[in-house]
Amino acid sequence: MKMILFFAVAMAFVAVAFAQNGYKVGDVAADFELKNIDGKMVSLADFEDAQGFIVVFTCNHCPYAKAYEDRLVELDKMYAAKGYPVIAINPNDAKKYSEDSYEMMKTRAEEKGFTFPYLVDGDSKVAATYGATRTPHTYLLQKKEDKLTVAYIGAIDDNYRNADEVEESFLANAVNNLLAGKKVEKNYTRAIGCTIKWVQ
Repeated sequence: MKMILFFAVAMAFVAVAFAQNGYKVGDVAADFELKNIDGKMVSLADFEDAQGFIVVFTCNHCPYAKAYEDRLVELDKMYAAKGYPVIAINPNDAKKYSEDSYEMMKTRAEEKGFTFPYLVDGDSKVAATYGATRTPHTYLLQKKEDKLTVAYIGAIDDNYRNADEVEESFLANAVNNLLAGKKVEKNYTRAIGCTIKWVQ
């Protein structure tokens, strides 16, 4: 029991450390290259016409992540053509959660009709770099002079339980602000979801 408690506390400290070392609003985000469910390597530089990106750390097994899958598809349909495609990344350790394995990612994406890349962060390093701690955890990036600037961090909206009862769509509002040439009015919210299962 003491070992379990010690491990839980240690993981909490790790999560806090990652969050503190991650990006803040206004920071410049580095590009990455990760494997997509189609077997191809994907980087943000591949999207030459993009004005920015909706980067979402998510997974298969988490009920919070599952609750937002359809909404992510809708967000991609709404904003990819306007220059802000969704890029989904699974940072979880598949050895601990087999439902988050690469093969299951492919199955889940097909079942849900994902219209966006679903990338595997096999060593959790990209999630750590961003400072993500939850699934889902969202980072809105805006291209500025060939650099990717973090414009929003946090939750997708204010109601994971029911999309029909959402009162404030944090992420969509932020994208709309950028598309209108305005400053993001609310650029940070607390991400709600399951803790990331870090690859050790």
